[in-house]
Amino acid sequence: MIDIGINLTNKRFDKDRDAMIERARSVGIRSMLVTGTSVIESQKADLLCQQYPQYLYSTAGVHPHDADHVANDYLDQLTLLASKNNVVAIGECGLDFNRNFSTPKQQERVFAEQICLAAELNLPLFLHQRDAFELWMLNLEPYIDKVPAMVSHCFTGNKEELDRCLAAGMYIGITGWICDERRGQELREIVKHIPLNRLMIETDAPYLTPRTIRPRPKSSRNEACYLPYIVEALVQCTGYSEQEIIKKSSENAVKVFNLEQVR
Repeated sequence: MIDIGINLTNKRFDKDRDAMIERARSVGIRSMLVTGTSVIESQKADLLCQQYPQYLYSTAGVHPHDADHVANDYLDQLTLLASKNNVVAIGECGLDFNRNFSTPKQQERVFAEQICLAAELNLPLFLHQRDAFELWMLNLEPYIDKVPAMVSHCFTGNKEELDRCLAAGMYIGITGWICDERRGQELREIVKHIPLNRLMIETDAPYLTPRTIRPRPKSSRNEACYLPYIVEALVQCTGYSEQEIIKKSSENAVKVFNLEQVR
């Protein structure tokens, strides 16, 4: 298994980060992609990857929540990070009009600039979207054939949005949202429409802890070793076998992010 999205620089991992990585290895996690959500967090992700070469990889980008706080040279900083061997995508970038921690206008500007950067650097896009689908797609459509790949991270949309993402050639990242009977029912009903050659799996830890874990963990913190619960939910909802999901999602991650060591 390959966890394509984990916030491993999050302070909730500070006390046991190394042990958490070992737990991930013990359940068959072959590699993890550490998510960059700002220049500073992307730099931290890069440093962390250097401690685990050929096991951890990272993205470099600015999450829409952080768009209001970018420095004038943030694109130069991301470009520098993208030159590192372990940095395999631009992102997490996108639009989030659910909370608007940054103004919509600034979110769109920073998103558009990162899309252009990914095209210039020939790197995949690791994408975030919440309550902003139409504008998000409007920004992405001109670049569908200009970047190597687009990954819709933590997809939680409806059937129409899924169809449009797939029609655009996107890969779809599925998280523990699918394990939540309260919020994830619609996702559970539509994941069967994701072809195996477009499917990826991710924890988004420390967030989105699968609610199907039994016995339930004492801590609400999610971690990479819970990725099998997402695979289990996908088996239940799609009819694909566990082996098919693990094999194809891993192959997709290796292909999109050019993870040479797990080929």
